[in-house]
This record gives sequence, structure tokens and C-alpha cells, in this order.
Amino acid sequence: MTPALLALEDGSVWRGQAFGAPRTANGEVCFNTSMTGYQEILTDPSYRGQIVAMTYPLIGNTGINSVDIESSSGTPHVAGLVVRELSPVVSSWRSEESLDAYLARHGIPGITGIDTRSLTLRLRTAGSMRGVVTTETLSDAAAVDLAKKWNYLERDFVKEVTCAKAYDWDPKDKLSRKWTLIQGKRAPGAPPLTGEDYFEKLPPVKYRIVAFDYGLKTNILRRLRQSGFQVRVLPATATAKEALAGDPDGIFLSNGPGDPGVLTYAHQTVRELIGKKPLFGICLGHQILGYALGGKTFKLKFGHRGGNQPVKDLTTGRIAITSQNHGFAVDPKSLPAGEVETTQVNLNDMTSEGLRHRKQPVFSVQYHPEAAPGPHDAAYFFREFGKMIEKGGKTP
Repeated sequence: MTPALLALEDGSVWRGQAFGAPRTANGEVCFNTSMTGYQEILTDPSYRGQIVAMTYPLIGNTGINSVDIESSSGTPHVAGLVVRELSPVVSSWRSEESLDAYLARHGIPGITGIDTRSLTLRLRTAGSMRGVVTTETLSDAAAVDLAKKWNYLERDFVKEVTCAKAYDWDPKDKLSRKWTLIQGKRAPGAPPLTGEDYFEKLPPVKYRIVAFDYGLKTNILRRLRQSGFQVRVLPATATAKEALAGDPDGIFLSNGPGDPGVLTYAHQTVRELIGKKPLFGICLGHQILGYALGGKTFKLKFGHRGGNQPVKDLTTGRIAITSQNHGFAVDPKSLPAGEVETTQVNLNDMTSEGLRHRKQPVFSVQYHPEAAPGPHDAAYFFREFGKMIEKGGKTP
């Protein structure tokens, strides 16, 4: 295998073997603790501009398929991928392509054969840093210098991943439907199974909403449709007037990449929508809503990325294990006292994981209730959005 190198801006260097595309890529180096779902991570637009290190030691054994892609463009968004061991075997019946071939086809470099434990410990200690993955023959010093020169501050990654124009998510598309496992013996003489038998029927449309695409994941669209929502997707730069043009029942604010503080156009648009229609935000949508309500965010030391983050709902006392991917958090102290309340907190560091307005039909969560492949503890929030609409805009 071709030699590869990972360097951080603090001078730390790891050498391993290359896979994917033979090239050099800069990004913010972060780690994800999920044991499954690497394809969803690769294609989640929220990872735009990031080099992701997987803490689970064996990656690539389930290959890549065309169904579990999270980006609307159908392409991966990570800048690079770091793994302890790239599986030499692809053994899933759903696989259509190897991880190595997939990354190579999309021009994304990967590095395998390094101690991802030491890398994760370094990032947890010093925080997320700029880095570079390269297959070029570079000295350690030259690679570190490349990492230092990359500038991502005040960069609007959302405009790089949002849709070019508005579109309707097709409610008849199989991508919206839940796949089901058929078990048990078939009755004698029963007709043979068809592809349709493996998909549950979609519920009737109850609500029409618009969704702002700040980096919208496909599984959010699936979950919304499965919960009775008909969704029209708008670009991130759409105005409040455009969002209200069709008199929707509600407004959804999606996940997305980068620093929420630079998205002033989104802050203003959402500010104009508050009180006009019920609003529900996820991840970056939660942060944008925080700004629209008068608050601010701060950068976390190394972020929350993984499928095992414990969150406590302060309104019920219940604890959920959640999927998360964010490097910023809303500062509860910056929100208007008496108007906005924190509804959920992360039990690892007590940062804000949810908020709602006390008078307006507005609420949001920092994590991912649509989590693919899971966990699914928080999937009920899509139903809560529907209930809020049915109650005439009252908060859940």
C-alpha cells in the first residue's frame, strides 16, 4: 500500500497506509465514537470540511450502498477519513462498492494503520485541530506547515452543501418508506413475495411544511414523511417571504456544517418566522434558532460526535441515548430570561441539548432524533412537531 501521513497543527504526526484517493486534503480533525454507520458519517453534509477519525478499530467491512447515503447530492462530504484498520473484506449483502473504491471515486483520501487511540486522546486533551492527510512524500515539518495554513474560520460551509433550488420530497419514493423484515413460514399456495412486500405503507399526509436545507440529511426527510409530513425543501438562503408563500403548516430547520455564528442571513430569516408558523430545529437548526431568539453559541473543545451521548429531558426527567454531531453549543445564559428555556442537557458536560420558547410555537434539539443507523430513543420529536401543529401552534 502507498504510504500516507496525518499531521496536526500542533506538530503531532502519524504515518500509515493510504486508501481512497491519492491526494492531499486539509480539514478540522475530529473523532467519532460510533461503532456503526460510517457511510452515513461520510455522506452527512454536517461533516463538510472535516477529517474524521473513527474510534471503532475495524471500518469498511459492510462496504457502501446507494440507499444509506445521507446527502441530497449523493456524494460524501468529509475531507478525509482516518481508521485503525481498513477491512480487506466486504461481507454485507447490501454492499455495492468497497469503502476504498468509493472514496477514490469521489477524490477523498483516507489513512489506515495508525493508532487512533493516541489520536483521539490527543484531540480530547488539546481539542479539535486543523490537520492534513496526504499521500505525497512530505517531511513531518512540511505536513504540519500545510495544516497550519488552512483557514476555516468564518467560512460559510452551508452555502457549499445546500440545494441550488427548492424541490418537493417525493412522498411516493421508496426511500421514505420503512423497510421491514418478513419472518415466518409462507402459507401453502401463497403468491411469491415482491419488492413491495418489504416496505411498509406510508401514512397519509397530515401536514405541509417547508424545510430549510442547511445540510439536510436524507433520513430526516424520511422520518418527516413517515410522520405524516409533506415536505418542500428550500435553499438555506431562502427568505421568510419565500418560506411562507405556500402557507405551510410549519417550518423545519435542518442540520448542517460549520460555525453557526457566520450564518447571519439564516438568523434574520428565522427571526422573521418566529410567531408566524410553528418551528422545529435539529442540530444546526437548533443553533440558528438560538441566534434568532437573541442568543449566542460557543465552540466546544472537541465536540460531540457519536451514537452514545446521554441526554436528560428536564421536563420529564427521562434520559435518552442519542446520536450527535456538532462542534458548537448554544449558550443558555445568552438567551432571553423568562422567554426561552433549556429543555434538555448533555449529561457528559451539561451543555444545552434542547430549547423552547415559553409563548411562541418554537422548539429544537441539538442532537439527531432521525439517527441512522441509530439509536432511536428520540424519534418521537417528529410526532411532537405534528402535535404542536395540530394544537394550533402550542409548544409540546
